[in-house]
Amino acid sequence: MTELWKLDATAQAELVRSGEVSSRELVEAALGRIDSLDPVVGAVVGLDRERALAQAEQPRSGRFAGVPFLVKDLLGQTGLRCSFGSRLFTGFVPQEQSPYAEAIDAAGLITLGKTKSSEFGLLGSTETLLDGPVSNPWRTTHSAGGSSGGSAAAVAAGLVAFAQSSDGGGSIRLPAALCGLFGFKPSRGRCLPAVPPSDLPDLTIEHCISRSVRDSAGFLAETENRDGAHDPIGLVAEPRKERLRIGVYRGTLLGQDPPESGARAVDRAIALCRELGHVVEEVSPPAAVGRDVSDAFFTVAGAAMDRVIGMVASMRGEAVREGELEPFTWSLITWYRALPPDALDRARDKVVRTANVVEQYLAQWDVTLCPTLGVEPPELGFLAPELTREIILDRTEALAGYTPAHNMVGAPAMSVPLHWSEDGLPVGCHFAAPRGQDARLIALAYELEAASPWAERWPELAIAG
Repeated sequence: MTELWKLDATAQAELVRSGEVSSRELVEAALGRIDSLDPVVGAVVGLDRERALAQAEQPRSGRFAGVPFLVKDLLGQTGLRCSFGSRLFTGFVPQEQSPYAEAIDAAGLITLGKTKSSEFGLLGSTETLLDGPVSNPWRTTHSAGGSSGGSAAAVAAGLVAFAQSSDGGGSIRLPAALCGLFGFKPSRGRCLPAVPPSDLPDLTIEHCISRSVRDSAGFLAETENRDGAHDPIGLVAEPRKERLRIGVYRGTLLGQDPPESGARAVDRAIALCRELGHVVEEVSPPAAVGRDVSDAFFTVAGAAMDRVIGMVASMRGEAVREGELEPFTWSLITWYRALPPDALDRARDKVVRTANVVEQYLAQWDVTLCPTLGVEPPELGFLAPELTREIILDRTEALAGYTPAHNMVGAPAMSVPLHWSEDGLPVGCHFAAPRGQDARLIALAYELEAASPWAERWPELAIAG
């Protein structure tokens, strides 16, 4: 029973189906590891033991029936807190849930509670004033990334086999890279809707952070929008025979050189892909899209936050006060309100222009490869919400030097844990494909996983727990 935490969700579900292990045993094992390790890691909030144990006693169907799960604190599920990582929404429990949340229930998963997110998912490190910081299980002085840092840390520590996440500019891929996990961002429109439609640019997509590729593929099959913008792919369950043309670039979207660990990770990935028979060639990065990406992202984020506090003020009949938000969020709203009236329209135009450039770029190859991180793995405090807006913007542009453009085009992308630095920290490799080619990337991920297995690489903290 003490080894259940080492199994991926697919294997856990198979044990439940065969009757070898009960759902209650899985849930109790997960709760025990949370009790033991989460005081150090700080990944989990809103734990509801009674609800989870009661669900474990009920018959469940679905691909992951009876498997314990954690959901990021940005996704609403009935009966569980949804604070968006913000003191403004402390105590909020939604009474309705989205089609995406319904699909999680239909897959048979038992949600134990929530994982920490940076406030409204804005920051690339998860260390909120509401819930405190999330530590990286590989080195607890370091960040687990953001905004899905809680989900990544929970999986890396073996609290659950996989956890729900979301990605608006790298928020699945960056934490996965920092925590030595597989992080896949689906194409825009691939998944069922998780939030109501909006006139703001659609940058965010829901999915999960996992240890195994098959868990990620299975979860995508359960949450896929069969009436969406792409032909459904269903379950991708194995590699393909086709060999790929892979274009490799090293510089960030702002023209910066990669960190040393990222460059070494890419070198390893190149060698591995060539060993597997793929054609790999060094290419130049997308042309000069970095500044447009940054300006557009933060303008859209500022507009979204301005709408949130306007909605809250309207509902409660009282304006939102500065102290109810983190300093960075408040400064972002203040900055946005001082922009010219056409700022949001110009940001939309930048998103479209960037998407066109990146889409044409990605179309030249089957897959592209680059580092996931634009900096060496950061310590906690690197993106603390109390820092000035200018410092946070500069550091965010550096950290997320590769990932946000794929959100603007809506292309699938993934961080794969193929390399560990000399001092023992995981370093991800970032692969992307043209929009709609999710199956191509997942099939490649299976191949990489088989050629360079990472499933048995655990931080000492997880093993000791």
